[in-house]
Amino acid sequence: MRGLAGKVAVVTGAAGGIGAATAGRLAAEGAHVVAVDTADTVDTAGPPSADGVWVRADVSTEEGVAAYVDAAVERFGRIDLHHLNAGIAGSLTPLPDVPAAEFDRVMAVNVRGVFLGVRAAFRQFAAQGSAGNIVITGSIGSLRGSADLLAYQTSKHAVVGLLHGAAVYGGPLGVRVNAVAPGIVPTDLFGARGRDDMTRRASSTPLRRAGTGDEIAGVVAFLLSDDAAYVTGELVSADGGANVVSTVRPSGGAGAWDFAAHDRALYGARG
Repeated sequence: MRGLAGKVAVVTGAAGGIGAATAGRLAAEGAHVVAVDTADTVDTAGPPSADGVWVRADVSTEEGVAAYVDAAVERFGRIDLHHLNAGIAGSLTPLPDVPAAEFDRVMAVNVRGVFLGVRAAFRQFAAQGSAGNIVITGSIGSLRGSADLLAYQTSKHAVVGLLHGAAVYGGPLGVRVNAVAPGIVPTDLFGARGRDDMTRRASSTPLRRAGTGDEIAGVVAFLLSDDAAYVTGELVSADGGANVVSTVRPSGGAGAWDFAAHDRALYGARG
């Protein structure tokens, strides 16, 4: 894709899933990749690109964000691209039982971490006197609701507000800000049980399958590239068509499920 070769790209949450796929895709496009994560694999992973670097950092803290920005600038002198991807799911705890501490932690990583990353990107662009591009990882949960993963859904709705505000602010500066909204992409974020459930549910999307990290990475790479030069402020769904399906029609697939059984499992313990 045009405009990626030679650029310096920061990817957060890069140790697995969509982040790892994006780091690999950008490296294949010729970018210098600064991969950021808190996972233990950071200590043993190979370089994310031929001359890339791993940084262990907590993106929910100002110190963590400063650490990965400083590491990128020290190694390459600048940052051109940011994929703010790091996120956590929280538990499947029913809404009345969600601990406030869990809600706060999800919001800290998924919202505060994105805010700090966006703010740092704009500050660095100004310091180096250049423009640049930012992509945020949203979710199909940014657009729809569900009876579980309340903190996660709330956080993914919130980043859409960050997306829109940053795109409006950045436009006159030549900074494009977009987001990708992955649908059902089984990763370690939701654990083994979650991956199995996601694969089953993905069979009701128009494409009748789950997505892959590489497929999302392709969308991210496009949004960061010059091929998307007139795209900003957009939340681009990459969900196998899930977002357009009406679940109350047989053709949508999910409408044929036994929701009485679903409701018994979800609410039965509460009578």
